[in-house]
Amino acid sequence: MSSPLQNRVLPDGDIVAHPMRGTMMGNRGGRLHDAARGLGARRWVSRRWIICTLSFKDRHRNVMGAGYTELFFLDEVTALAAGHRPCFECRRKAARAFARSFPGADSADAIDRVLHAKRLGPRPRVSPGDLPDGAMVRSGQRMLAILGGMAMEWTPEGYGPAEELPSGPCALLTPAASVAVLRTGYAPAWHPSAPRPSGHHPLPHP
Repeated sequence: MSSPLQNRVLPDGDIVAHPMRGTMMGNRGGRLHDAARGLGARRWVSRRWIICTLSFKDRHRNVMGAGYTELFFLDEVTALAAGHRPCFECRRKAARAFARSFPGADSADAIDRVLHAKRLGPRPRVSPGDLPDGAMVRSGQRMLAILGGMAMEWTPEGYGPAEELPSGPCALLTPAASVAVLRTGYAPAWHPSAPRPSGHHPLPHP
């Protein structure tokens, strides 16, 4: 069996090699890989970090081929934490819903400028109990997703069992502007391993 490609994105934005592909694809504005399908030192080409579906209009791509570098995420919650936003082509409804609630910007370019500044800046410390569903934090060496007033540990294969929120401040992984979007009711796509708490009804993307 061949070794996995280095194209799996972690919630903190790092890109690693892992055999599990994930449920969503995306890119960072262009090609990051070389002819041997390995990554060099850079981790983005432009500010355009997007979240895409795994399939769209029967298009077929040779992963890490001649074009841009395909990146893969466990789910949209992971991709948002890493600083990406929905694609306006293959995820138009989600992208429009995201843009309508994005603070101070409503175009793709404006959103990208804000997110790029946030993902390159320091990670603020926050209280997990103040965060909406879909936000992610780092607590020690663990990365946790917030859902239904509980926390779930992130792993490349899926989420761990729901547990109590950390008692102290944690490093916020999801950019603050994306957290603001989540507060409005934007419902990101979760990996199937994430439980649905009783009474939780995500808002659809109109």
